[in-house]
Amino acid sequence: MRHGFQKVNQAWARGLNASLSRRGLARALGAGALALLVAGAGVGMPAALAAEEKPEYVNKALLAKEPLVKDMAIGKADAPVLMVEYASATCPHCADFHIHEWPLIKKEYVDTGKVRFVFREFPLDQVALAAFMLTRCAAKGDPEKYHAVLGMVMKTQREWAKDPKGGLMKVMRMAGMDEKAFDACLKDEKLAKAIMNSARMASRDFGIQATPTFFVNGRKVNGRRGIEEFRKIIDEELKRAGAGGKAGDKAGATKAEEKPAGKTKAE
Repeated sequence: MRHGFQKVNQAWARGLNASLSRRGLARALGAGALALLVAGAGVGMPAALAAEEKPEYVNKALLAKEPLVKDMAIGKADAPVLMVEYASATCPHCADFHIHEWPLIKKEYVDTGKVRFVFREFPLDQVALAAFMLTRCAAKGDPEKYHAVLGMVMKTQREWAKDPKGGLMKVMRMAGMDEKAFDACLKDEKLAKAIMNSARMASRDFGIQATPTFFVNGRKVNGRRGIEEFRKIIDEELKRAGAGGKAGDKAGATKAEEKPAGKTKAE
C-alpha cells in the first residue's frame, strides 16, 4: 500500500512539473493563450468593467468562513470592511492589480485599520496552481511573508511565464526556498487538492466565473478596477458599516464578523 501511494505521488509530481514547462503551460492555458499571457491580455476577464447599476451582495457569513486552506489575511482582525480577492497567478489583470492598485489600497485602507484583506487562490490552470502551492510553501503559514512572495510572483509574471519552472524557481530562491524544497512542495497532493476544492466551492457559493473577482463586505466586484473606483466602493462600504469614508480617516468601531472556529487548515 505504501509503495502504491508513493507511485501516485511520483506520478502527481511528474504531471505538475511537466505543466511548468513552456509546452505544458501552453497546453494548460489552451492554444495561443501563452502568447496572450506574455503580451498581457486578460484571462477570463468580463467584457465590460462598468460598475453595476445595483451592487450585488453575497452571504457575508459564508464569505467570512475560512475555506479548506488557511486564509492569507492581513490587516486588523476587527476592521470594519473585509475585502476578499479571488485571483489566478497566470491572470495578467490580477498581476496588474497587485502591481498598481493593491499598494495604494494597502497604504490607504489596510495599514490604517479600515480594511482587512484576504487573498484566496483561484487557479485557472496547473501552472497557477503550482505557483500558489510554492507561495504557500515558501511562506510557511505566515500571511505577511505570503503576501510578500505573492507580490514577487505577480510582479514578475510576464518574465516567469516564458519559462515557468525556471522562472518560479528564481522567485522562490529569493524567498529562501532551495530546489529540494521546491520539488517537495510540488509533490504535496493534499495542498493541491485543498486549493482546487476551495476554488470550486467559491465558484459554487459565490458565482465566480472570472479573475480577479473581489468582495468588499460581501459586495461583489467583477474584474480589475482603477484605484478611484476601488476607493469609491470601499468608502461606500465603510459608510454602510458606520465607519465613515475617505482613505486615511480614522476607522470606526464597527467590527467585522468573526470567523467561526474550524478544523486545522492546510497551509
